[in-house]
Amino acid sequence: MNNYKLLIQYDGGRYQGWQRLGNGENTIQGKLEQVLSALLGEPTELIGCSRTDAGVHALAQTAHFKTALEPSEEEIKLYFSQYLPHDIGVLEVSRVPESFHARYCAKNKTYLYQIWNRTYPNPFLRKYSMHVRQELDLDAMRQAAGHLLGAHDFTAFSNAKSKKKSMVRLLHDIQITQRDGCVRVRVRGSGFLHQMVRRVVGTLVAAGSGAIHADSIPDILQSKERKRAGYIADACGLFLEHIDYSDN
Repeated sequence: MNNYKLLIQYDGGRYQGWQRLGNGENTIQGKLEQVLSALLGEPTELIGCSRTDAGVHALAQTAHFKTALEPSEEEIKLYFSQYLPHDIGVLEVSRVPESFHARYCAKNKTYLYQIWNRTYPNPFLRKYSMHVRQELDLDAMRQAAGHLLGAHDFTAFSNAKSKKKSMVRLLHDIQITQRDGCVRVRVRGSGFLHQMVRRVVGTLVAAGSGAIHADSIPDILQSKERKRAGYIADACGLFLEHIDYSDN
């Protein structure tokens, strides 16, 4: 079987998320599979690295598919560019070893979250950021973020329904920067629970606005109680920014 890797970007604003839902076609995976199956002339499954939620965007989603056919990389890329909606784009197509798996081979993922932190709204960022009117204390946010680094049970920071799998995740880095009114939070980790990044951001905003103390994070983690963590930040501000497949 031939194995192809795709690098994909999308504006998730009008979709129900990445993962195909039954016969519904209003998902990123569904749209891509529909076009891909038409190209290959057979039903084809596309496996994505991250199952982004409804309204979440991607700057660098990675996916793969297998086929006995041998279309060229350029042929696949051109076909996608002709038939995909304009809010989904396939940037790169490459043939990879059959052992490559978009989800299982990923080492780390980086998510970017944008917060518009001014009293007045920004009409040009309203679809791609969360508006927080109160001025945020970035030092308090960074102090809170420091407590989240490392391996922890993130039950309090997730809406994951199943308790059968481990809720422990490893966060390598959280960077918080601000420029021209836009606060950017980058979270890099080996993996994430359902809505974990959005709840982490909501908790950091709570620390930055004084609603909770930055040093309360260890107690929130230990409690495993979702009601003690911050709210779930808006989906529109979240981007899957990078997936690392290196061995380093």
